[in-house]
Amino acid sequence: MNLAELPSGTSIFIDANIFIYHFTGVSEDCSEFLERCEGREIAGKTSTNIILEVLHRLMLVEAVNKNLVQPPNILKKLRKHPEKIKQLNDYFVHTQKIERMGISIQSFSQATVIRSHNHRLRYGLMVNDSLILALMEEAGITHLASKDKSFLGMEEIKVVYPQDLQL
Repeated sequence: MNLAELPSGTSIFIDANIFIYHFTGVSEDCSEFLERCEGREIAGKTSTNIILEVLHRLMLVEAVNKNLVQPPNILKKLRKHPEKIKQLNDYFVHTQKIERMGISIQSFSQATVIRSHNHRLRYGLMVNDSLILALMEEAGITHLASKDKSFLGMEEIKVVYPQDLQL
């Protein structure tokens, strides 16, 4: 199912890539979906670890867009030049908009982290992806907005993706 087909009133967990595609202007589908969340047509939820991932990735994108560093090894280059990091702020401003979009931000406990380990063992997921599944279980959410192929084919969730981006 793509984001545009998501029925009104659906509760959905939102992965980092959806926010990143919106803030970088890569996906109109992601932007329209987040507008539906902002209008409270869709009950969008995410988590603190997703916010941190969005902050990190948008910081790197901003550094490249402002010609402060060039790929490859963007992170390594920024670490060597903290004065360049001080010139970055747009990534933070964008990320602060998420809560104002009507997206609730879920925190988690150590028990959630422990529960997420079962998903890593079962599906071979990375830590953040397994944490998403544990958080969705806790919230009783079965829909996930993501472009991440790691979630495809899982029976307990329904992945909803942007149509304007290739999976």
